[in-house]
Amino acid sequence: MKVLITGATGLVGTAITRLCLEQKIEVNYLTTQKNKIEINGDCRGFYWDPKKRVIDTACFEGVTAIINLAGESISKRWTKHNKAKIIASRLDSLETLDEGLQRIDCKNITSFISASAIGIYPNSLSHYYNEDEGKIDESFLGTVVHQWEKAINNFSKFNFKIAVIRIGLVLTPEGGALPAMAKPINNYVGAAFGSGEQWQSWIHIDDLARQFLFLINRGLNGIYNGVAPNPVTNSKLVKEIAEVLKKPLFLPNIPESLMRLILGEMSYLLFVSQRVSSKKIEDEGFDFYYKNVCNALENLYQTEEKAGDMFHKEFV
Repeated sequence: MKVLITGATGLVGTAITRLCLEQKIEVNYLTTQKNKIEINGDCRGFYWDPKKRVIDTACFEGVTAIINLAGESISKRWTKHNKAKIIASRLDSLETLDEGLQRIDCKNITSFISASAIGIYPNSLSHYYNEDEGKIDESFLGTVVHQWEKAINNFSKFNFKIAVIRIGLVLTPEGGALPAMAKPINNYVGAAFGSGEQWQSWIHIDDLARQFLFLINRGLNGIYNGVAPNPVTNSKLVKEIAEVLKKPLFLPNIPESLMRLILGEMSYLLFVSQRVSSKKIEDEGFDFYYKNVCNALENLYQTEEKAGDMFHKEFV
């Protein structure tokens, strides 16, 4: 097997690349920075520029599966300019891949797996969403994901399986939401947001990386939720982070009005509630390593502590 990965240097892409190499799966990756093009064992880089529809079609040579993770982070102020960049980065990447595939013989490619997000599901404290949900969240978040998935559907003209993973809150201490939540807790100013009752559907980064390869290995298509089996409320998540970090929580919940003043429209990310089911992928035989958030957090921070101890012993 050889996998082509877009967005390979991001948090999720790095985890998938690491897992591929551990399993002796060759990796080609696309990068917009020519200085990041390297040939390192079973990992090889290729240049592309989605804004200009430029792609080195040599990236497809020998590839049997494609994993698409490309897209600007949505965790930036939702100004008019940034909104346009967030959407364009996803659509431009898919269109460039599409045009590249049309220029080659892609008969050896069997799977195309693209990232998406649970942000497509409407904000609700009571609903439990599965992949059959037809309603779309009315926020900018819902708009982004809806357009993203429509563009993914354009690949149906090719003769390979197409699958989508709607990713939830990815837990890793290396970046993203978890360090942002842990920092104030570490500094004794941590607190839940708003009512704290909003549901957060999370997943350990190792389980998410495994899901992408699981779909490829099983030859599956369709939409799958990239979330763990047991969503938690924001209050519960903050409490569990504080417990793992051995820090007290004593401040009142942070008002939504305050965060909107600080972050603008993007503050929606902190208060939206999406309780999402993992049953579909479990029914296909996927077994989560981390089903409960307490176990996931303990693993992540114990791993980080061990890495820190090894660094200390070796270099200090």
